[in-house]
Amino acid sequence: MLDSDEEPIKVVLDANFFFVALQFNIDVFTELADLLNRRFEPIILSSTQKELQGLAESRSPKLQKQAQLALRLAKKCRVISVEKGLKETYDDVIVRVSAECKSPIATNDRELRKRLRKVGVPVIFLRQKQHLEMEGSV
Repeated sequence: MLDSDEEPIKVVLDANFFFVALQFNIDVFTELADLLNRRFEPIILSSTQKELQGLAESRSPKLQKQAQLALRLAKKCRVISVEKGLKETYDDVIVRVSAECKSPIATNDRELRKRLRKVGVPVIFLRQKQHLEMEGSV
């Protein structure tokens, strides 16, 4: 039973998580609600949004289409404005922000998952192309 008085948990979605949703035709928002068994607030970092916008202008028509669909999905998320340092990658920003706020990160990027686990951040990922799972606890 979902407790409506409980503060919603913030879940930060990585760019690649949107692609997984599209690739395997999964409603990630419903799946996240089921996995967490409580109210949650989907978050996208402004740097991730910029990454998707850049991919939407890609030379590859397939990547363009996927990124445009991902941006449409991202509209369901609250955008949190963050600065990306000159030498930082998009993943660096996610690791830095997540280490500060300890919010779970939804990603299927294996390297990013490893980095997040090292700093003690819970990671939500797609298992067996059909359901979400979480490493670590909220």
